[in-house]
Amino acid sequence: MNQRRLSDPVEEQQSAADTDRRGGDRYRTVWRIAKVMRNGDAGLWRVRNISDKGMMLAADVPIEVGEKLEIALSDTVTIRGEVVWSEAGRCGVSFDKEVDVADVLKQLAAEQRGSGYRQPRLPVRTQAQAVTDEATTSIELVDLSQNGAGFVHDGHLEVGKELDLILAGGVKRRAIVRWSRAGRGGLWLTQPLERTDLESIHRFES
Repeated sequence: MNQRRLSDPVEEQQSAADTDRRGGDRYRTVWRIAKVMRNGDAGLWRVRNISDKGMMLAADVPIEVGEKLEIALSDTVTIRGEVVWSEAGRCGVSFDKEVDVADVLKQLAAEQRGSGYRQPRLPVRTQAQAVTDEATTSIELVDLSQNGAGFVHDGHLEVGKELDLILAGGVKRRAIVRWSRAGRGGLWLTQPLERTDLESIHRFES
């Protein structure tokens, strides 16, 4: 288990030039958002760096040493591990199984270039307000990302409709209905949510 503190990265490139050799392990500086699931909660946390044996994550929510995390770097790449240190909005995670970090980053880069790539989405079940020129109605959100939201509705929100989406806690974003069919729909947020707004789905519970 590697509990060594990792330095704060200053670059966003996932290239071989960012590789650092420490004790036989390979550390890569990254600047990526991951969906982290833990004991009934989920959130979008920032990956600061990653190695074959572990990674450093950043989030301003309480994180306990010994917590088990499931870290989804994409829809197809998920790594499980345990928190081995936590301090000042950052934590270190030791993987349950060692990974080949070079192969992982290569796969993630290929997926991001693909046409079907989408940002990590958090599963939620919460009420939000949809404010249009005609009325204010309540809709149920079923997932959230920084740039979008999935929702359930009764068919009154047609594709292309512009609205103000008001989330729990008063977070407000301008949105456009991107698709709608069979009682489900998707919103595109013209101004992305802050990642810190999405560090825990508990704030949206209703």
